[in-house]
Amino acid sequence: MPQSSVASSHIRLGTRGSPLALYQAYLVQAQLAAAHGFDPAHIVIETIRTSGDRIQDRPLAEAGGKALFTKEIEEALIAGHIDLAVHSAKDMATTLPDGLVLAACLVREDARDAFVCREVKSLTALPPGAVVGTTSPRRQAMVRRLRPDLRVVSLRGNVETRLRKLEEGVADATILALAGLKRLGLESSVASILDVDEFLPAAGQGAIAIETRADDRAMRDLLTPINDAATMTALLTERAFLAQLDGSCRSPIAGYASVTASAVHLRGMILKPDGSQIFEASREGPIDAATSLGADAGRELKERAGPDFFAGI
Repeated sequence: MPQSSVASSHIRLGTRGSPLALYQAYLVQAQLAAAHGFDPAHIVIETIRTSGDRIQDRPLAEAGGKALFTKEIEEALIAGHIDLAVHSAKDMATTLPDGLVLAACLVREDARDAFVCREVKSLTALPPGAVVGTTSPRRQAMVRRLRPDLRVVSLRGNVETRLRKLEEGVADATILALAGLKRLGLESSVASILDVDEFLPAAGQGAIAIETRADDRAMRDLLTPINDAATMTALLTERAFLAQLDGSCRSPIAGYASVTASAVHLRGMILKPDGSQIFEASREGPIDAATSLGADAGRELKERAGPDFFAGI
């Protein structure tokens, strides 16, 4: 494996080039520089175009899944072209490539989803037959579960593109991560916030994850001061839940863990794409058993749903 450049002139940070990805990268740059007294310019941000950015003509599930937003960045990390990678945690594959680790997380932003619409304030207020645009299988299934009378269509693109498409009338409403809207200063576009009890978020939603090479001890140590332990615990719990379900971009799966000083609570859900059937599980226990709790909840749902639940997806 290539050696870290911690002791050299610059630290190289890899990220996608979307406005949200760059915001997250600059946030990591600022916090890391402040933690160690660096000039922020010591941490160079390298933008990397991913397969997920290039593919805009079809749902990612048809092209290889959510890892398409991290593939080229992880390849650059393995090759030593960058020293750390910054991702939206929900974009990361459930199993990381050999030699890479999740090294740190910033404090999690609000994990809830936001309902965006110019005409009405809530999903329940949409008239029958209204069009909701979202490419997320989880959001599609949940909308169909709550409002089977609505029409759901695919809506690809970054946050700004999806808001523009909404203005152009491609759909009557959309659902976006509240965290992204807040980070981009677009919270004013939110008609209402969807409660976690009704609309369970995606695993990792709202969390910024930092990935490094496993053998780069110096870089991992450098990231320790900016790692938020509660966010890391929640994220590892959610990812352990996903791992048992072989969760992919194609599968309607939701999972959210909350962490207190002494315990972690997880609620997980799997849905049929049409929203016609769901299975839920929850776990609560000590923080040092967090990943075991997540994995156990995933195994429960897999057993209850049966081997054919995701067949044909």
